[in-house]
Amino acid sequence: MARIPYPDPSRYEREPLAERIKHERGGQLLNLYKMLLHSPPVAEGWLAFMSAVRQKTVLRGRYRELAILRVAVCNDAAYEFDAHVPFAMQEGFDKAAIDALRAGRVPEGLDRTDLAVIAYVDSMTSEIHVPDEVFAQVREHFAERDVVELTATIAAYNCVSRFLEALRVDPE
Repeated sequence: MARIPYPDPSRYEREPLAERIKHERGGQLLNLYKMLLHSPPVAEGWLAFMSAVRQKTVLRGRYRELAILRVAVCNDAAYEFDAHVPFAMQEGFDKAAIDALRAGRVPEGLDRTDLAVIAYVDSMTSEIHVPDEVFAQVREHFAERDVVELTATIAAYNCVSRFLEALRVDPE
């Protein structure tokens, strides 16, 4: 159960921001965004940033979703993990890979690029300071823009998981 109540829907139901969130998030207002609507300026900034990370980058979806799932596991953020399973499956991850990731294991059959992404997520999430050898592995596989976008994705979803878990936002 969430630590603070979700705002009364009558406060935001017909507001342009709530409509924009629904439009950009598949027609529904997820509990994450309901909670964010306690602060419309934060909700608006969050939407813009997360939409840029999720929908306006050139980073391949496979690496974005692998990073998001690994962040969720590192932070024990089930809401975040479950929300991204369908996207990960669209990017080619099968049930066995999803199950392995959920259990904190590295799925079989991943290539060196996938493994570099996992090591980068682990370092950024758990250690904050990324060792040179981990960064070198990422740089071996990604152009500068991709490195920036991968880094922003990992940082953004660490923010998401921390918000969700601190406030105990309920899954849908």
